[in-house]
Amino acid sequence: MQPPSSPSHQWRVPPALPVVKLAGAALLVALGLLLADGDRVQAVLTVAVAAGLVGWALRDLLAPVRLAADPAGLTVIHGYAGRRQLPWPAVEAITVDRRSRLGLSTETLEIDAGESLHLFGRYDLGAPPDEVAGTLRSVRAAARH
Repeated sequence: MQPPSSPSHQWRVPPALPVVKLAGAALLVALGLLLADGDRVQAVLTVAVAAGLVGWALRDLLAPVRLAADPAGLTVIHGYAGRRQLPWPAVEAITVDRRSRLGLSTETLEIDAGESLHLFGRYDLGAPPDEVAGTLRSVRAAARH
């Protein structure tokens, strides 16, 4: 039996994603230093972009769970790696925004909590946003009963 405080559902960044980001940062530094040919500006820009990728990967490692739901409400990522509790009455809408651009389509889960809007993509959730929205609606409906 689960303790009452543990979430009944959670969505997290796929484990391979931070590894890919860290490998990309290492590859970028290696190529940048190899191709910089003494150009300090190019070397500094390469290291700065790689540091950004490392910071992004660290966020994935420090706070892999982006969204959790239980009968009391939602827990969402807030800031770099913090968490914020949203009770179900504070959640005004759960929608999925679909957009097509240049032949590519994207889906974003939108959680409207009145004064705040929380956006999650497929790589934040490790699952399709429309499936997550359906599960959230089910958890919310079950919590009302």
